Amino acid sequence: MGRLEKLELIIVIYNLEELIIDKKILRQQQIKRLSENKVKTTEEGHELLQKLMETSEWQAAGSIATTVSSPIEVPTSPIIQAALDAGKKVYLPKTMPQRKMVFLPYIDRESLVVSDYGIPEPEYNAELVNQTPDLVIVPGLAFASDSNYRVGFGGGYYDRFLAKYTGKTVALVPSIMKFEKADWAIKEHDIKIDKLILV
Repeated sequence: MGRLEKLELIIVIYNLEELIIDKKILRQQQIKRLSENKVKTTEEGHELLQKLMETSEWQAAGSIATTVSSPIEVPTSPIIQAALDAGKKVYLPKTMPQRKMVFLPYIDRESLVVSDYGIPEPEYNAELVNQTPDLVIVPGLAFASDSNYRVGFGGGYYDRFLAKYTGKTVALVPSIMKFEKADWAIKEHDIKIDKLILV
């Protein structure tokens, strides 16, 4: 390989690396974008919930797992209520040591305890843990519509859980979270979502 060819190859590699966004930077960008578009995300949440309820995954599920949403995310209170109205059991995550999490039954908002991360969670009860809900609604900050890979909030809790989970997974993806392809590096521990529900 001549000197010019080597130089061209280096330029190509450099350009490819430039196209890959560092996940930490992407998270910061997405949190900023979501913070600036909270109203839009909330409005799109109504449409996403309707689409979710039309899926075979939702209709077949006797139990679902979701989160208590933050103000910048798709609101999950209507999802929880819709599940309860449909006679489904609802589970919420509780963070545990060593970046693990377990799912516990949702009883009501008043029974939740605010975690160290500022997120309302169920109180821990080993006898009530359910790591196999029929359907898990997976949160995130960015989702690639061509591959179903996601960027989460950086704790790795869901990737660790999903590595052993064999049930169905979906994600509700407002327009701010949708990417045509993964502009970030895909790692071996990253887990695809079974189905993305898009606006």
